[in-house]
Amino acid sequence: MFTYEKTATAIPIRLVTETSLVEIKSGIFESGRNWLTVQGYRGKPGTVCLVPDSAGRLAQVFCGLNEAEGVLWALAGLPNQLPSGEYYLEGDWNDQDLEQMMIGWGLGCYNFEQFRSTESSGKPLIYVAQQAARINAMVEAFNLVRNLINMPANHLMPQDLEQVTRRLAEVHGAEVEVITGSALLKENFPSIHAVGRASAHAPRLIELNWGNQDDPLVTLVGKGVCFDTGGLDIKPSSNMRLMKKDMGGAAHVLGLARLIMQLELPICLQVLIPAVDNAISGDAFRPGDVLHTRLGKTVEVDNTDAEGRLILCDALAYAAESDPDVIIDFATLTGAARVAMGTEIPAFFANDRALMQKLQAASTVSNDLIWNLPLHKPYLEKIRSNVADLSNSGDSYGGAITAALFLNEFVPARIPWAHFDVMAWNLRARPGRPIGGEAMGLFAVFKYLEMNFAE
Repeated sequence: MFTYEKTATAIPIRLVTETSLVEIKSGIFESGRNWLTVQGYRGKPGTVCLVPDSAGRLAQVFCGLNEAEGVLWALAGLPNQLPSGEYYLEGDWNDQDLEQMMIGWGLGCYNFEQFRSTESSGKPLIYVAQQAARINAMVEAFNLVRNLINMPANHLMPQDLEQVTRRLAEVHGAEVEVITGSALLKENFPSIHAVGRASAHAPRLIELNWGNQDDPLVTLVGKGVCFDTGGLDIKPSSNMRLMKKDMGGAAHVLGLARLIMQLELPICLQVLIPAVDNAISGDAFRPGDVLHTRLGKTVEVDNTDAEGRLILCDALAYAAESDPDVIIDFATLTGAARVAMGTEIPAFFANDRALMQKLQAASTVSNDLIWNLPLHKPYLEKIRSNVADLSNSGDSYGGAITAALFLNEFVPARIPWAHFDVMAWNLRARPGRPIGGEAMGLFAVFKYLEMNFAE
């Protein structure tokens, strides 16, 4: 993936635009200019041209910069297009752009091959001059999210998420506490228990704590539905096919936790993962049931396939009890957010305008697109119940907003809170972003934490 010494045989990579190529082309060796002309290369976004020397050896790589996507993904497609060897990036780039491009290269080297009998051939290496530890940490955290989401459900159930968290804690000196099965009722997490009780894999609340208690407390909450059948309101097979990804929120907060701990941000970190398998059995919760929650509010189950908010509400109420400086949750919560934003842009909601603006600023700096949707309070009427305080599902309109409003009922207004509704999956392949599990908003949230708690 990376090399930290630039050898004499390293091959230069030059990012170009259709405009800059004209000038750059005039400054290279004659046979190279002739090759570009013969190939008809124009430097269009995303296009690549491998230029040989007079002996037929690869001498230079030209890659068209897609300025609409920014620099993060500028090199991300090259690891799968270049022959093995050593490369370096030419040109005058500032440190921030270089860091992002190297991260993109690293993400472009990703393959999920745990269950393949043969591994892919070796990837090319690129020279990294500085910030190597930080770049590696960013790539590894992002790919941890991908690996967890890509893992089949028969290899990643609540007990497996617990073990992943414990291993992460061991490496970074964190502490882990887990409440499992019927103990959830004793410890007042009734909604988590209700959603997960039908499975042979016991539900649990996983808690990781790390850092100095004198530092600002940041709580991350991740939806950990390891597989979602939809419950008794069972999903059709086409909608169930990708439901191993329904623990994508948990994957995101574990990736963020790894990044925070590895780069030693000066925060006190709490991570909460309500982990369940939304299965079907004689003990499954039913449409029409009224569930109690940790906060004391009651919830009528309108649809057992709206289970994510039921486990999150207990975790959010518990998070608020520690009065953190900020709570951020990630969840693969609604199809409505995908209808509104498409599958590639994570929607987020915030109960605090300053927090919303800071997250948008961090999104711009990190080149990691997120987009704010409103917590439109009048829509709360859509999830009022005739028999309980709330319903876990509204009508077919504004579903992402009503889901966020439901969660907002369990977070006190005094605590800044942001909720990310993510797809956590690439439906199409793009440079550096293969089909499969994907981290969305990870870099934006990390940059927010850096900009507001580490500077």
